[in-house]
Amino acid sequence: MPFNARVIAIQMCSGMQPEHNFQQLEQWLEHSDLKEPTLVCLPESWLAFMQDAKQSLQFAQNYQYWLDKLGELCRRYKIWLNAGTIAVKGSEKGYFAASFLLNDDGEVVARYNKIHLFDADVADGSGGYRESRLTIAGTEVVVVNTPFGKIGLSVCYDVRFPGLYQAMRNLGAEILLVPSAFTTVTGAAHWLPLLQARAIENQCFVIAPAQYGTHENGRKTYGHSLILSPWGEVLSDAKQQLGMISAELDLTQLHRLRTDMPVQVHNRFKSEFYE
Repeated sequence: MPFNARVIAIQMCSGMQPEHNFQQLEQWLEHSDLKEPTLVCLPESWLAFMQDAKQSLQFAQNYQYWLDKLGELCRRYKIWLNAGTIAVKGSEKGYFAASFLLNDDGEVVARYNKIHLFDADVADGSGGYRESRLTIAGTEVVVVNTPFGKIGLSVCYDVRFPGLYQAMRNLGAEILLVPSAFTTVTGAAHWLPLLQARAIENQCFVIAPAQYGTHENGRKTYGHSLILSPWGEVLSDAKQQLGMISAELDLTQLHRLRTDMPVQVHNRFKSEFYE
């Protein structure tokens, strides 16, 4: 277990052309000081922010090609990488919003399928969102052991459901990943307090790379990619700028906090489902 874990979150304004989004990622990595080991985290829908779910379903058939290209980047720069979400075909009628974790040999070491799907009416230009029309909900809680600590995977709307994060904490999670594409309306109201709550109540670091700006498909996203401490402190905030933020995660601080205030031991409402 390293004394410090170096993490990077990348804030993007992804368009509908995967080649362009991938090239932008390559450029950022090329011009960054990537020390070993480093965990790079990408936002939700980073590779393809499509016009609609039907386009995403068509794109989902080619996911392995892009995973292979990500593997090449990991080997070239000797980084671990959380690939936000990529659409992965699940059936003729739907796809998974899959979050992959790759190691520095370019191997996929974990995959999480977004569990909670964003079906909501929002007072923005889109008016409403219905992810469940073509997205297949995942069912598995995923925590994986890495050189950076034990990482729990989640995606965007998941952050509103604390039971998922308690489940990851029960499985030993020390770092929570929340790649997202929050709307400007919900982001301004809830983004920071939700992430702080998940960090504080689970005594975990939180890495939340986000989409920002007006996208090619007309969507507007909130930005403010964040890295938070287990105390809820903002270690880094991308605000309204595209590019990278970074932080050193002191895992000794995390375990000292858990010893001084053992909230998991004190919790009398643990769900049997997640034991």
